Amino acid sequence: MAAVETARARAQAVLRVRGRAVAAAVLPAAVAVVLLAGRVTGRLGAPGSPDAAAWDAVRWAVCAVAAATLLVAGLVARARRTAAVPQTPAVPLSRADAPELYRLIGELADRLEVPAPSAIALTPDCDSWLEDVPVPRTGRRSGRRRADTPPPAPVLVIGSPFLWWMRAGELRALLAPVVAGTAAAADPDIAAARRFVRGLDASLDSGSGSALDHGSALGPAAGRPARRGTRLLTDRITRRLLGACREHSAELERAVAGWASEQAKAVDYGLRIAAQEQVGLAYAGWDRLLTRVALPAWKLGRHPCHLNAGVVAALTELSRRDRLAADGYGTRLGDRPACDLLEEPGTVDTAVSLLAAELFFGAPEGASATGPATTPAGPATPVGPAAGRSVADRSAAAAAEGWKELDWADYPTEVVDLGWRARAAALQAALDRLAPQARPGAPTLTRLLSRLSEGDGEPLAAALASQLARTGRPSSLLEPARSGRDLLVEHVTAMVCCAAVDTAGGTPGLDWLDGPVLLIGGVRRTDLAEPVAQAVEQGQDGPLRAWLDAAGVRLEKPVRL
Repeated sequence: MAAVETARARAQAVLRVRGRAVAAAVLPAAVAVVLLAGRVTGRLGAPGSPDAAAWDAVRWAVCAVAAATLLVAGLVARARRTAAVPQTPAVPLSRADAPELYRLIGELADRLEVPAPSAIALTPDCDSWLEDVPVPRTGRRSGRRRADTPPPAPVLVIGSPFLWWMRAGELRALLAPVVAGTAAAADPDIAAARRFVRGLDASLDSGSGSALDHGSALGPAAGRPARRGTRLLTDRITRRLLGACREHSAELERAVAGWASEQAKAVDYGLRIAAQEQVGLAYAGWDRLLTRVALPAWKLGRHPCHLNAGVVAALTELSRRDRLAADGYGTRLGDRPACDLLEEPGTVDTAVSLLAAELFFGAPEGASATGPATTPAGPATPVGPAAGRSVADRSAAAAAEGWKELDWADYPTEVVDLGWRARAAALQAALDRLAPQARPGAPTLTRLLSRLSEGDGEPLAAALASQLARTGRPSSLLEPARSGRDLLVEHVTAMVCCAAVDTAGGTPGLDWLDGPVLLIGGVRRTDLAEPVAQAVEQGQDGPLRAWLDAAGVRLEKPVRL
């Protein structure tokens, strides 16, 4: 139990930092009280005594220092108290949504002899953790009552890909160390130390902490320097407190992790080792699904409503292609999947899929201003598992926020084909701007390849990049920065695929690992990238013309945009 004692010792060290800060704040006031009491009793600078003037000067100075110290301490305390501790966006699951999952977690907590989590939530990420429940502030009296009661048990946040890819036994084994962490969360000293550090972090991140933030009697313009100076002072004090707590807080969390790991060894230890192998596989499949499959749909305002089912299909495809990933896959199929622990897996999948779109992409193109406060980099105000929208609420809000739900069966038509034609139209517009025609002509591959063979690849790439920068939205978190040449290769490929669909009997398709693909004669064509790159980068259109001729694509036929 060395980890237990280490965690408690580190928590007490953090609390001692808090105690020293409080003592430093009240010490000048205590000295001032002693000096004032000495004046009243006549023991320190009694009226008429030779040293009365000197003691009065000391009293006034100490009282001024005490007032300033208490004011600054009050501002720092107010900043920490009012700052909103950031919470991970998640979809809360009620007991009605997942009674068997709650039962499994409850039985696991009983076996570990720790408190059960107060609730369960799902997040579109390949990780699991405990999230503290924020305590509402409803007044001083209720705050005193809460101080005498233990903090509520934390929420268990589970990565949704785990629930769909793993078997029920694997999920139980994987979550054992996480659930074991509720014992540390129930310890009063550890809970108080964590709240103190997280409050300091939140107050520093919020950038607020001045009572002058609400205005000044001299007007907003006159109050800004005072507000700025107050913020700088409170932020500096907060950073000093965080610096004093940093080492103790890090060692505290390390000791808590060791404590939970030791407790979890008694439950499914061998199965946990096997489950850890599936974690890396799930992460790879989830990342690939988001970047290759979901992102093209999000750009068009569609959100695939069964992403978690999609990651199962992606990992199944990976197991079919990769012998190493396929090891043990067949034996796992006979076990019960963890998503069976949900009452309605499809409905839950839809809610988590919508949250993934909001987190990793933002609001859809053209969404109304009344939609969620999101940006391409994620939501501005994350919603935690305790206060997040329920499964039913998220499903009902998808259409109101501008998203169109997408079934996987409709992906080739509504995403692949539509995306190709949107890129072909953007390429045609850039080509018209670079080389305007007296009479607008039909978009054909003949004209495009002629410009590329004449060495206009670089100017066309620059024109296309400029056009997309003016009309497009900022890149999302999942989209790497791309050069104009990369964009041109992508758009030329899209136009070739459109021509293949229009004139050679090609069809758009979906590959679970690679996203949109072109099928000709029911066979995926993977040999298009190299000839397109040669035409764009080197101006050599011969290989691409040969590819088009072999595929039966007619260059002179207009492409339908």
